[in-house]
Amino acid sequence: MHIAHPMTDEQRKLVALEYFNAIDNGSTSDGRPFLELFAEDAQVFFPKWGLANGRVEIGRLFGDVGATLTRIRHHTEDFNWIFSGSEIVVVEGRTSGQHLDGSWEMDQPIWGSGRFCDVFQIRNFMIQRCFVYLDPDYAAKDTGRYRWLKKTGRPAARSPYAGLW
Repeated sequence: MHIAHPMTDEQRKLVALEYFNAIDNGSTSDGRPFLELFAEDAQVFFPKWGLANGRVEIGRLFGDVGATLTRIRHHTEDFNWIFSGSEIVVVEGRTSGQHLDGSWEMDQPIWGSGRFCDVFQIRNFMIQRCFVYLDPDYAAKDTGRYRWLKKTGRPAARSPYAGLW
């Protein structure tokens, strides 16, 4: 039986910050393994990887994604925090780092990688759920499939739909 420990938004924020700092630094601030931030039956979603259920799969997800990165920095000082008044916390932020395909900096190019939104469910000081929303093309190399990026790096105004928005 799990005993619920009431948490404040600030406490949930600290758990999420510990998650980002552990990704950046390789372990939690107190030296615990990263996976100990997650409940045993937690879920994590990452684009182009899918849904990981439980710590074993979550470890595989972060191992796969982490193997493509040589460094990453979450710019926590610029985060936008959205608190729901429940277990749900939404974090909008930016990163920079080094991927196997190349480096990326925040907003360079402005349409490139570095922006993300994570949706957490945090209960009993553990991450129950973390769904990551970002473009996993960290080095912004996947431009050939996007007509608006092929020539100028800006949207083209040739589509009949271009004037609608």
